[in-house]
Amino acid sequence: MKSQSQPSPPNAWRASRRRDFAALEKRRREAARLFAEGNSRAQVARASGVSWQAASNWFQAWQQDGEAGLKAAGRAGRKPKVTAAQLAQVEQELVRGPTAHGYATDLWTLPRIARLIKQLTGVRYHSGHVWKIMRGLGWTLQRPEHRAKERDEEAVQRWHKRRWPQRKRGR
Repeated sequence: MKSQSQPSPPNAWRASRRRDFAALEKRRREAARLFAEGNSRAQVARASGVSWQAASNWFQAWQQDGEAGLKAAGRAGRKPKVTAAQLAQVEQELVRGPTAHGYATDLWTLPRIARLIKQLTGVRYHSGHVWKIMRGLGWTLQRPEHRAKERDEEAVQRWHKRRWPQRKRGR
């Protein structure tokens, strides 16, 4: 049986974020509407951009429990060990800088941040996971420039203006 209304193209669903649970539930509700109109599982699968098996699972859930059977199951994966409030506290301490926490250099490293998180929250993270947390907070990798402490910037600028052009011409 053909649907009276045109279903959305499959790419519209794929364009939504992978973990956007509201969008995924909306897609399942749209599938329920298409089932109610008499569309086959294959037609719903094509219209929704999913496999036939997924459409079949939705159909069975819809037949058993109606639209309630297609509701979102909730969040996926494990709940975070550190709360948003604790992360805000960690970020506040990160802004203060490493020297405020007793480090000799003004450089945050992942092991240092891991120690700070453990100290503030009691939760221990591997340095590799700390990088994911930092990206989630909007922090990026910053590498310091390696320059000698004795470097004379004025002398470097003079050399670049006077000597470098002469040397460049001599090539």
